[in-house]
Amino acid sequence: MAIGFLPKYVEDYDLGDEDSNYFLVLALESALKLKWSVGFVTETGFVAYTKFSMVSWGEEITVTISHNSAKIKSECTGIQLLDWGQNKKNVKKLISTIQEQKQVLAPEEIEIKRIELRQNYFSKDKNEHSKPVLYTKGKITGFFSIFIPQKGYFATPILIDANVLVFIIMIASGVHIFFPEKQSILEWGANFRPLTLEGQWWRLLTSCFIHFGIFHLIFNMYALLYIGLLLEPYLGKTRFVTAYFLAGLSASTASLWWNSLSISAGASGAIFGMYGVFLALLSTKLLEKAIRKPLLVSIAIFVAYNILNGLKPDSGIDNAAHIGGLLSGLIIGYAFVPGLKQYKNRKVQLATIAVLAVFFLIPTVLIYKTLPNDIPIYQKKLKKFAEMESMALEVYRLPEWTPKKEILSEIKDRGIYYWNEDLKLIDSFKSLDLPPAIREKNQELRKYCVLRLKSYRLLYKAIKENTTKYATQIKKYNDQIAAIIHKLTTNAKPKN
Repeated sequence: MAIGFLPKYVEDYDLGDEDSNYFLVLALESALKLKWSVGFVTETGFVAYTKFSMVSWGEEITVTISHNSAKIKSECTGIQLLDWGQNKKNVKKLISTIQEQKQVLAPEEIEIKRIELRQNYFSKDKNEHSKPVLYTKGKITGFFSIFIPQKGYFATPILIDANVLVFIIMIASGVHIFFPEKQSILEWGANFRPLTLEGQWWRLLTSCFIHFGIFHLIFNMYALLYIGLLLEPYLGKTRFVTAYFLAGLSASTASLWWNSLSISAGASGAIFGMYGVFLALLSTKLLEKAIRKPLLVSIAIFVAYNILNGLKPDSGIDNAAHIGGLLSGLIIGYAFVPGLKQYKNRKVQLATIAVLAVFFLIPTVLIYKTLPNDIPIYQKKLKKFAEMESMALEVYRLPEWTPKKEILSEIKDRGIYYWNEDLKLIDSFKSLDLPPAIREKNQELRKYCVLRLKSYRLLYKAIKENTTKYATQIKKYNDQIAAIIHKLTTNAKPKN
């Protein structure tokens, strides 16, 4: 069983005195007999892909001939940490079939197939799109190589480094490594409608580099590393970075539009955009035919699983950002296709990037400018509510020796007056664009004020008439008030 990033199994096959061309024909015929899809073929080897099934996510089989030996490698193409021994089975199965083909194919047949191989299979187009999907994976030789830019793997490590560096600085400043507080995330630039729409537009981008703890960072960076290794070689660093930032901006804008009070942060929106780009490319004929189906299915399953998981109540997942990033990525991916077909035409590439930038920036600005942001207004009014509530409650802070006349004046001229003012203030909340949760809270606040008014009026009558006959009703009101206060304070506590 192989464990690790894109699990694999490698075995060296000793050719002995066998001719390399002879072995290549046998290996290729064996792959076809196993009904694997053969893609990239050269004089020194080939790449094939297993059929997608319940136990296989379309592993990439690479046969590389060098001198008197051949290296046979099976590697996962899907987002897997375990292969449950499938890669080893693939290699053993290929070797076993090669041995069988030796007994079946006559030398004359092998020579004919070798000629056919040269005429029909050898890849002639040596551009970036003819390379095996996982060829960049060989650049990851150890843990630290993940963070080092190199040819064909340049933008991805820089983006990973940026995310990790921001997180390290956050931790060094005192932010909790596992469970950072919401206030800390906000201070570092998370996306939050009341703040973002108050002139802090930069949160749409900074939020793409802020994470809710170390595990959130690790999961996102793993997904970014995987898609970067697959996608960057095809797009090139300029297109890759453009797609990442445009998808991230679109994801943040979608989150801003959908969520009124949710704090959004993380690179997942931009990463979903990159998966959207790759899904778009996989649905075209631009990439190697043999790998399109297994990668298309495996990535589609990954995307669907994460989006469905985000639909669970209290999942804490910002599905608006994920879907926004994914849809923008699909648009970007299809827009890149003409330029990728003319991969040597720099003007087409730059023109596409310019058009995409305008295409995504205009709706972002429109949404930012037109989206209502009544939360700050509501918060100011709520602060005013608290101030008047405090003045209305001053009657309960009067000394015991306060004259009756002064108590009655306090109840009527301050208590009842300010509860009425608070009631008017709550009714003014109806004109604001507020989320359902806050509207429910306002309904409770209104009940609270009405009960306070009823209680104060009875209290005024009881003191003025010097009677206790209203005591039971006053207690009933006060019990109802206490229940509302308990409900409001309980719902206001943050959930772990």
